[in-house]
Order: sequence, then C-alpha cells, then structure tokens
Amino acid sequence: MNIDPTSSKYLIRASIRANGVVNKSDVVGAVFGQTEGLLGDELDLRDLQKSGRMGRVEVEIKSDKGKSVGEIVISSSMDQVETSVFAAALETVERVGPCKATVKITTLEDSRSSKREIIIDRARTLLINLIKDSRGAGSTITDTVRQVLQTEEIVRFKGKLPAGPNVNTSDAVIVVEGRGDVLNLLRHGIKNAVAVEGTNIPKEVVALSKERTVTAFVDGDRGGEMIIQELLQVAEVDFICRAPDNTEVEHLTHKQIMKSLRDKSSAELFMEQNKWSRPGSSGTKAKSSDKKTRRGTKSKSSKEEKATPKEKEVTKEVPAEAAVASPVFVKQLDQLQGTKNARLLMGDEVADEVSISGLQEVLETRKDNGVNTLVMDGIITQRLIELVPKAGIKIIVAEKKGPLPRDPVGITMFTREDLT
Repeated sequence: MNIDPTSSKYLIRASIRANGVVNKSDVVGAVFGQTEGLLGDELDLRDLQKSGRMGRVEVEIKSDKGKSVGEIVISSSMDQVETSVFAAALETVERVGPCKATVKITTLEDSRSSKREIIIDRARTLLINLIKDSRGAGSTITDTVRQVLQTEEIVRFKGKLPAGPNVNTSDAVIVVEGRGDVLNLLRHGIKNAVAVEGTNIPKEVVALSKERTVTAFVDGDRGGEMIIQELLQVAEVDFICRAPDNTEVEHLTHKQIMKSLRDKSSAELFMEQNKWSRPGSSGTKAKSSDKKTRRGTKSKSSKEEKATPKEKEVTKEVPAEAAVASPVFVKQLDQLQGTKNARLLMGDEVADEVSISGLQEVLETRKDNGVNTLVMDGIITQRLIELVPKAGIKIIVAEKKGPLPRDPVGITMFTREDLT
C-alpha cells in the first residue's frame, strides 16, 4: 500500500473482515457499488475522484482458512464534515462479492500534521546544511588569510633553510625537520624555528647551534630518531623534544605542541635514557660554557680595548657571594615531604605556607618584604626561576631540579641531593 499524506487533507482508515476469500478488486468494487447514490450526487465516489476531492481506494487484504482480513485507506481533500460523512458511509458495506463482510472505521487522520513533520524535518536539514556551509566558508576564508600570512612570515635562513622570522634575533631556536613543521609552528605563534630538510644536517644549523640555545623538535617516528642521532653527532643540541608516537610535528595541534615543548628533556638526559653516547662527550660541559662565552666575546673585548688600565681595574667584575646552605633547609624539606606545599622563609622563620598549585599567584602578588627563601616539595622549573625575583627570593630549596636553559643570575638553588 502506497499512501502519500502530502496529497490530501485527511486519511480515512477502515478495517474489513469477510467470511470468504476475497481479492483487492472485489473490495474496491464493493466500496464503489454500495456507496453509489447513497449520499447523493455531491458525494458520489466516482465524481469525487474525477474532481480530485477523493483519492484512490487503497486496499491491503490477506486470506487465511477461508476468511479475509484487511485495511482500506482513502485520502480526502474535502472538509471535515464531508469526509466524516463519507467515512460513515463506508461502514454500510455489508458484502464483498458473495461473502458477508464488515467494514469498521478505525481512524480519521489529519494528514496536514504529517506535512508539518515533513516540513520540520526538511527545514532542520536545510538549516544544518546552511550552518555547515557558512562555517566552512568562514573557516576557509580565515585559513586562506592565515596561510598567506604564514607564507609571508616564513623566511630563508642564510638564503637556504625555511625558518621563522625570529631565528636571526632569538637567543633560542627550535630545529625541526621540514618546511611544513616551520609553517605549523608559525600557525601557533612560534617564530624561531628552522628546518634542516632531511638527515644531512646543513652546516648553517651546525654553526647556529654553537651560538644559540638549540631545541630539536622532531617527529615521533624512526625518521625523527635518525635526525636526533645525527644532530647529536654534528651539532651542539641543548634540549630534545619529540612529537607523540607516530605523529608528525606539522600535524600537531596547539595543545600538543605546547605539551611537547614543556616536556622537553636535556640532551644529556635524553642520551642517558636511550643509552646513546655523543662523540667527544668528555668535553660536553666545556662546549656549553664556550657557547655562552662566544655570545659576549665581541662586545666585551671591544669595550676593554677602549678602557684605560684604571678603568679596567674599576670595572673588573666581582663575583657575587654564594649563599650558604642552612641546616634548616633539610628540616623544612622533611616537614614538607609528600604535602605538595611550599614555604616562604624570612631568615630561618616560616613566613607563609601555600600549596604549589597556588604558588604562582602568591609570587606574582607578593612584594619584597623580607622573605628571601622558598622551600618546596616539588621541582625547580624555568617558570619558577622567572617568578621568584619579584618576591625578593634569592634561595630556592626543592626536592629536585628540572632542565634549565641556563643557570639563573642572583639565585642560589639547593636540592635534597645537594644538602645530603
């Protein structure tokens, strides 16, 4: 049975039972024959169908054990009164062919409610498609503009290697594998990356590694491992970080990039974990100190040439007096162990105790009021080194010390290992 509710106002549904085996054509003939002239010429079924006010008589019937049961469905475009009258007239059908039959109206449906549901579903689909198209168009525009900006920002380091615009001026650089990695870092605001473009490390990167703090940021696959091995052999790499396993740097999200850079490890620790050795490893410390020395050699020597002997004597640097470890430090560390708290000391006295999670806010808001020591059940990080001078803190005591790009000036650090 194929009924289209959108072609009429109402649907007449009736059940039929016949004491005998009857077919669809028999039922249709009985409906036409036994309603003809019953309601007058205005409601004659043939005339109503010709004018389009009534639809086809749809019948679905099954026979079993000498009896037939089925359903009659007729669509109507008449008003409610006329439709109800005609529906009642169907119940006067008493015979189908030679068989006695009973017709009973089951429902009169307003097909316009079905139309409304169809309209709502279609409107919802159209609206969703419209929103998707609008979002897609907006993102396409922004992505296109962003790609143009990135293309304009990317430069050629030494006229050869794809790099961010800040590589020439930044103290720290990130060495990546290819141009796509540089573009992805640019997309997320990191402008000091330079690409080696393959495993054959360019001499420009080797020379750069001797002057700057270098972080190697490579893919989490075998190719990335090979580049790290070559970099460690030919260049002076300070830190190493890798993308998640089987992931490329050029496909990382902003969150993944930031997490990978935060979790970077020093080159020496990385080699120790992977049981690698760097050629000439005995001179590693000397190399890192040479790197710092080379940065300031030129400006310092030019000033000394202009200075008189007396001026040289006056301007001679006097090393700062190193802070002495106090027995109180170990005691405070023992008391804090396992608490994840930090204490601010004024001399040997505790001035305040806070959780490590809230330590940053305390250090940013506290002014220099006599507190000079921070003892914490945690790890010394670069971010902590940047915050403590604002609070007047000169000494940091912690369980461990994380990888730092350089030793802080004016701050003394102690770990539990240093104190025992």
